[in-house]
Amino acid sequence: MKVVIIGCGEVGLNVASRLRAEQHDLVLIDNSEELIQSIPEELDAIHIHGNGNAINTLMEADVKHADIIIAVTGSDEVNLLCCLIAKKISSCHTIARVRNPIYIDEIPFIKEKLGIDVILNPEFATAKEIMRMLLYPKAKTVETFSRNRVTLANGKVSEDSGMAGMAISQLGKKLNGNLLIGAVERDDQVIIPNGNFVLEKGDDIYIIGPAESAAAFFKKFGGGKNRIRTALIIGGGTIGYYTAKSLIQIGIDVHLIERDPERAEELSDLLPEATIIIGDGTDKHKLIEQGLTRADAVITVMGEDEENVMMALFASTKTDAKLIMKVEQEAFKDIIERLELQSAVFPDSMTADFIIQYVRAMQNTQGNNIDTLYSILDDRAEALEFVVRSESQAVGVPLMEMNLKPGILIGCINRNGNVIIPGGRDSIQIGDTVIVITTHKGLRDLTDILK
Repeated sequence: MKVVIIGCGEVGLNVASRLRAEQHDLVLIDNSEELIQSIPEELDAIHIHGNGNAINTLMEADVKHADIIIAVTGSDEVNLLCCLIAKKISSCHTIARVRNPIYIDEIPFIKEKLGIDVILNPEFATAKEIMRMLLYPKAKTVETFSRNRVTLANGKVSEDSGMAGMAISQLGKKLNGNLLIGAVERDDQVIIPNGNFVLEKGDDIYIIGPAESAAAFFKKFGGGKNRIRTALIIGGGTIGYYTAKSLIQIGIDVHLIERDPERAEELSDLLPEATIIIGDGTDKHKLIEQGLTRADAVITVMGEDEENVMMALFASTKTDAKLIMKVEQEAFKDIIERLELQSAVFPDSMTADFIIQYVRAMQNTQGNNIDTLYSILDDRAEALEFVVRSESQAVGVPLMEMNLKPGILIGCINRNGNVIIPGGRDSIQIGDTVIVITTHKGLRDLTDILK
């Protein structure tokens, strides 16, 4: 497919890199000569220096023959205008990143009236992910499928968890067959385990199953708090606002620190149920004064990654609260892992995941295509949900008789709202959604799981 990406910042290059790995033809546009010059040669993309909302620039990019336009510049209005113009001069699909909260309630109207296919709000999605993490406070990351019926959660096998030295099959019996261990990372190796696999202390594991079973798992085997009642949010930007609003809605007492008095006043009007504090989120004495040691959760969502990581590190020395930090740069993942700083959210990665999901679904509109996609384990594995719309070699066959590729696990089947943890005698049926965890990249159709 031919893909035009407008905006060559972190998100644009992340998406470009992943699309290029899947053999798509790329055209990259940016009005910054510096960013254009910094595009890695290995992307093998056409580079255009210019404004993506200018017809001449889009014509130079041959947008008439593009399959999809992705607008991820720093301006919401520019992204919308790029997509609007592209729709007028071509029949391509369009994706616009729109982050300003003033547009959140207008997205359905904008999509309908402007004809834009997808509008992404990474800040809103990030806040929702933070909320999910607080619903499962012992998990490092939490993703959902099948309209929140199925949970994919990540945690570590600790010495006191009771899981170390236990085979997957033994653990399955303790869980009454309601959950699966879908993936394990050990010593930088990613494993899709079978029943004989024995867990060890320090293993990073992904569990998958019904939401209520996932909650019971972490209550039984995790460490730390079971329930979050109070949260301290450091940073009152867009993510801080969305997060506070989401947490208030589920009954969490929110205290938010914002250094800009004018912004703090605005937040006080927008969030009357929250306690808004004017102060520097990097001031350690201020944090302790404002209840750092008493909070059940501390969430750092300031502008700079370094600030968020450092304040989370400081908080880890003063409290056993659930720590969540917002991080934009992928390079920080290793640092966070080594410092064992619990949970981090990566807005850019979430945006890239959704775009890749959409592009793959476009390539297979007639088959059993992708409904949800998450990149996990530092982009070395994927969890995908396929919608089964038609007959195929994967339908109606007992799983024990399926000739699956190695590195594939069928984690869950959602059938008419009922979540099934499948056994060997179960089979996939038309109308199901099927969740697959795999170390193979680029799966587009359910039949791709077969040899």
